Amino acid sequence: MRLSLRRKQITAVTALVALMTATAAGPALAAPHPDVQRSLDAITAGGAPGALATAHDRAGQVWWARSGVGDVVTGDPIPERGRFRAGSVTKTFVATVVLQLVAEGRVELDSPVEEHLPGVIAGNGNDGTAITVRQLLQHTSGIYDYLQEFLAVDPEELRHRGADPAELVGIAMQHEPLFPAGTSWSYSNTNYVLAGMLVERVTGRSIHTEIAERIVEPLGLRGTHLPVRGEERLPGPHPRGYAPGEPLIDFTEFDPSIGGAAGALISTGEDLNRFYEALLGGRLLPPEQLAEMQRTIPADIGPDGAAYGLGLASVPLSCGGEFWGHGGDIIGFSTLAATTGDGRSATVVANLNPATPEIRRALFATADAAICATDRSAGR
Repeated sequence: MRLSLRRKQITAVTALVALMTATAAGPALAAPHPDVQRSLDAITAGGAPGALATAHDRAGQVWWARSGVGDVVTGDPIPERGRFRAGSVTKTFVATVVLQLVAEGRVELDSPVEEHLPGVIAGNGNDGTAITVRQLLQHTSGIYDYLQEFLAVDPEELRHRGADPAELVGIAMQHEPLFPAGTSWSYSNTNYVLAGMLVERVTGRSIHTEIAERIVEPLGLRGTHLPVRGEERLPGPHPRGYAPGEPLIDFTEFDPSIGGAAGALISTGEDLNRFYEALLGGRLLPPEQLAEMQRTIPADIGPDGAAYGLGLASVPLSCGGEFWGHGGDIIGFSTLAATTGDGRSATVVANLNPATPEIRRALFATADAAICATDRSAGR
């Protein structure tokens, strides 16, 4: 979810659109790599109160690097295993559940959304019979992003507002499509609110329950859950989340249901690394569905060479190859989670949103440095 604010007004996030487990990690290592530390320091030098990188290497070891503070009042650092709001990283979880339903024969990727959500995508030229499940997950549906409607709203009006999925989709349906489905690419949070509704219609259970029972519990992701409407507290331990202002605006307590299946997830760096490792390692999806998820198309999502699949993005690495993952923006937190699929993973979080372009570049530089550190230390 790209929900963010600047001082007293929410603004559209212009950087990477929410781009962007295996077994438990081994013993933790304390010494960060210099390149990682430099990139983290660039995040805090750019205005974020604090930044944390959580990295896993091929040996199953986990290590952390930090910069700045997690609480501007106490001066405490970001807890190494602290929880944070992961924003649009939620989309990879939702896409995984949808693809599990595809593997079970309960959903067809190229079937019209209308088959599962009759009458929901309708009005002002929107047509659920002309949009497929794949196009929702791929952001090629052309459906308007409901979040645009909140850009001029005082952030304090959103802190406790919350929303139900049908309301958010209804906002999008008041607008004409941006383009005919399948003819272009445009990031829209509405796509994943609809995907969450589809999961609920097919399974008869909430998207919160499906994520918990299909992903979180099997992988032992103890710090991860999708909050329900009205759940404003961020479970501890956690850093404080801030929005720009003078002084900074503490937005730690916040009803994230305005993001829902598009961006409400709470998680930790270790959990996200394990999730993406398990996903790329074939523990969550059969080969056919994982291949569909990794079948990318060109998308205007930031770094040169980056592309988008089904709730999953690919980004070239400076040390060769690419990482797979997603990013997340929500009031208070900016996140990037990445893995190579061979045991190397890194999640980077800054407790500020919106973030400047300089901070965003530093987030990517940190993830790149952390993933490539294994190769450099091995003399590759």
